[in-house]
Amino acid sequence: MNPFYVTTPIYYVNARPHLGHAYSTVVADVLNRFHRMCGQETYFLTGTDEHGDKVVRAAKDEGLSPLVYAEQVSELFKTLWPELDIEYDYFIRTTDHVHVKVVKEILQKIYDAGDIYFSEYEGAYCFGCERFYTERELVDGRCPDHNTVPEVIRESNYFFRMSRYQDWLVEYIETRPDFIRPERYRNEVLAFLREPLEDLCISRPKTRLQWGVTLPFDDRYVTYVWFDALLNYVSALGYPDSDLFKRFWPNVHHVIAKDILKPHGIYWPIMLRAAGIPQYRHLNVHGYWNVDESKMSKSLGNVVEPLDLKNQYGADAFRYFLMREMVFGLDCNFSEKALVQRINSDLANDLGNLFSRSLTMIHRYFEGIVPKGDLAPESNLDLDMKSAALRSVRECREAMEEFAFNKALMAIWRFINQTNKYIDVTAPWELAKRKAQREQLQAVLYNVMEGLRVIAGLIYPVMPRTAQLMQKHLGLPSADAFQKFEDLDVWGRTIPGTKLPKTVSLFPRIEQDKAQSTGHETLEPTDEMPHRKPEISMEIFQRIDLRVATVLDAELVPRSKKLLKLRVHAGEEFNIVAGLAESHKPEDLVGKQVVVVANLKPAKLMGILSHGMVLTAANKDSCRLITVDGPSEPGTPLS
Repeated sequence: MNPFYVTTPIYYVNARPHLGHAYSTVVADVLNRFHRMCGQETYFLTGTDEHGDKVVRAAKDEGLSPLVYAEQVSELFKTLWPELDIEYDYFIRTTDHVHVKVVKEILQKIYDAGDIYFSEYEGAYCFGCERFYTERELVDGRCPDHNTVPEVIRESNYFFRMSRYQDWLVEYIETRPDFIRPERYRNEVLAFLREPLEDLCISRPKTRLQWGVTLPFDDRYVTYVWFDALLNYVSALGYPDSDLFKRFWPNVHHVIAKDILKPHGIYWPIMLRAAGIPQYRHLNVHGYWNVDESKMSKSLGNVVEPLDLKNQYGADAFRYFLMREMVFGLDCNFSEKALVQRINSDLANDLGNLFSRSLTMIHRYFEGIVPKGDLAPESNLDLDMKSAALRSVRECREAMEEFAFNKALMAIWRFINQTNKYIDVTAPWELAKRKAQREQLQAVLYNVMEGLRVIAGLIYPVMPRTAQLMQKHLGLPSADAFQKFEDLDVWGRTIPGTKLPKTVSLFPRIEQDKAQSTGHETLEPTDEMPHRKPEISMEIFQRIDLRVATVLDAELVPRSKKLLKLRVHAGEEFNIVAGLAESHKPEDLVGKQVVVVANLKPAKLMGILSHGMVLTAANKDSCRLITVDGPSEPGTPLS
């Protein structure tokens, strides 16, 4: 099996790290972890690009030397990545002596081969992009990225003969459909190459810029930033003779944003060709994260700070949102509201509730010991669980290999929902009431534990902390590491007799206001009928467990004017705290049959743990209990 080498762009130090930087780096980390799960040897590179005009200007604004400024900003990137549980193998800086040495060696090699020449040039130069633009590249005479009119500069510089390699590059890309992906970006590069490719200016005179790598063949000039920056991918491996370089190049996957497609899709392959270095394996291009429908920009004031989001919501929740929300290759809109919705729906309600309810039943019915799962013959439900798990493993793996991270997570969540449904249909709480069904109860809960083992393994690349916390509470030997796909492809690896720790809350629900935080209080009525809420699917609706319940006891909650504590029987007994005191007397409720939400996450109100919700029809004038039209057995589900 080939080694796997993944790189992020090296990030320019003229600004602090933002959401776009975080996304590229999390993608690379997810890929690195995934390929380790596949049993491959991996290497993960990231770092910072520290030379050029923009760094000099940014340093001047801060009253610092370029080197001190670059060190400070580089450190921001270097310290952020561990906060997001990003485990890179090497962090490169273009000011590193080893990198500078490789840049000079390759420049000299290409110069000696006749592919670099000296010439005078006049052209439209954008200082924001640090490059010359041709007339056809400008939009209404302005830089397409900065919307500024470039300055006309005339000076002597060194040029790289890219035009010599244009036909070769077109043929190379056309005969390798997955060299640049997704396909839209491959087509974009080919469209650009239909026009004559101009030679690339690769130097700046020291009279204008001294902050850079001095050309080995002319000490009056420093090299242009792309020729410096792009070579980091080989210098980090110890090009040309190190064992790292021989093992990992060219098994390399570059991960970039679409704004640097041209340098990576055109300049870089030609530079490799001219230097006699084999080509990279794949260039993987993602879109922009937009905020308020616009690309993030300091001037617009819409830059999202990843560390702020991590500190508020947790690294795993943040990583999950990035991977689930964006379709790799397309632009995506960021909103904190959408992040909270993902946490509450996918992580707290689906995964968190499944994990909590499952381990609670193991402790309730088997004193925290994993039961045997060898009931024979297996039921159709048991076989469905097994096949759903193995299908999820297969679909997740295929999607990850295609960079379809959102589809991989969708496959995992289908299995999470299938496991929740399996519990609802088999109803372990009913099986536990009858001794004759003890073996069936064992088989059901063993299957649930095995399903959770598979889920913990599958989420590891995206949510490593959650995966390892789950594995610890599932009693797995690999609780401090990760499971490989060869472990997930086999059903039945959970060991019966394992003593499990008490369950924990994986993802507490994010409370946005008091009403949302409880989920149980009666909302203040308004003068108008409320608007219809957003549509939901039948699958989501069917996850709401509505049951008939008999009120066994009712009492006022001390120090509250609105709340009653109800003890209800809905197949099993539990307490509900409900805002009914202003409309109902406690003694009038005893014996009544009401409709309750029985699978609502427990919440503490006035110091009392409430395990459900009583349904009412309420407006400003009245509050009526929802009930049934005749006596029903407590616990009867509504459908």
